Amino acid sequence: MKFIGISLFAMLIGNIAYSQTVVNGKNSNPVLTAVPFLNITPDARSGGMGDAGVALSPGVFDTYWNPSKMAFLDNSYKASLSYTPWLRNIAPDVNMAYANFAKKLDDRNAIGASINYFNQGRVTAYDNNEVYLGAYQPNEFAIDVSFARKLDDNFSMGLTAKYIYSNIVGSSASVAGAAGHSGSALAASVSLFYTKAIRQFGNDGKFSFGTNISDIGTKMNYYSNGINYFLPTNLKVGVADEFKIDALSRFTLTLDLNKYLVPTPPLVGPDGTIIAGRSDDQSIVSGIFGSFSDAPGGFSEEIKEISYAAGAEYMYDDKFALRTGFYYENPYKGNRRYATMGAGYRYKNMMLDFSYLVATQRTNPLNNTLRFTLSFDFGKGKY
Repeated sequence: MKFIGISLFAMLIGNIAYSQTVVNGKNSNPVLTAVPFLNITPDARSGGMGDAGVALSPGVFDTYWNPSKMAFLDNSYKASLSYTPWLRNIAPDVNMAYANFAKKLDDRNAIGASINYFNQGRVTAYDNNEVYLGAYQPNEFAIDVSFARKLDDNFSMGLTAKYIYSNIVGSSASVAGAAGHSGSALAASVSLFYTKAIRQFGNDGKFSFGTNISDIGTKMNYYSNGINYFLPTNLKVGVADEFKIDALSRFTLTLDLNKYLVPTPPLVGPDGTIIAGRSDDQSIVSGIFGSFSDAPGGFSEEIKEISYAAGAEYMYDDKFALRTGFYYENPYKGNRRYATMGAGYRYKNMMLDFSYLVATQRTNPLNNTLRFTLSFDFGKGKY
């Protein structure tokens, strides 16, 4: 590899930042994929609630969290812009921008679309003799379209199609004579949402359940005849409980569980033979179904691959919001652990949100992450 900046890439792509660590005398074994930026929370609302959102009340960012929720939107059209400076403790020029819209077609159907752009900053390249080869700016993006349909008064389904492009390897890169190139992939997602009005504490409330299997798609590679990497196929399952305190005050509590549906790296001996686990050179379908039973450490390691996101939101008069949350990932599977907080303010048809992340480890590169979101509602009350 001819990049002096490759260590930056390792820190840019999600839990790889913690992958080569030793925890309590044991090597960690996180699940690694291509384009992990797809699982970076884009919006400040969920960003302030511990990165949970698959079962929250319907909103414009349903295109990311759970497209099936769009069928329950009470506005005919929503749009938003979101911006996240990313890993600012490591590189000052890395950021993610996300733009999307959702439109209610009629009482039962809705469509949405989004574009997610991840800029990884400026990288300087050298050859094996430390000869300067130039500089370039790696980047990645994804474009998707979604359709949601309400099947009855409480239940809906959603489907998403996505195109993914990743240009993190410069044209001057080579490994064993194999030239580097950009990668691309096609993916799909399927989601479900259930919501029901209930009475809690003598007031109106709402219980919701959501699930989303995202980014089921073709593999990606960056070198001719190189390794094919899985997309970050992810299973999200969550619940949310929303209840009123009085005529103006409303609380929401939510919990998400997340698990990658890709092979876990096996335990390999010095001679390259597999000591425990299974080969991760599998088909997409085999990788998804085998991801529940392929960990080298057996069932106990499979449980460690589940991460948890919990959050709370207080909303006053549908105008002012305060939020907090916590995210936990097992130390052997990435070790991302952080608290979040955020706030939002609505003025007429516009909502401004921001969130702030505080990591539990001082060396966590995610520490002090900020997110900003500006959302718009149009046509309220049409459906």
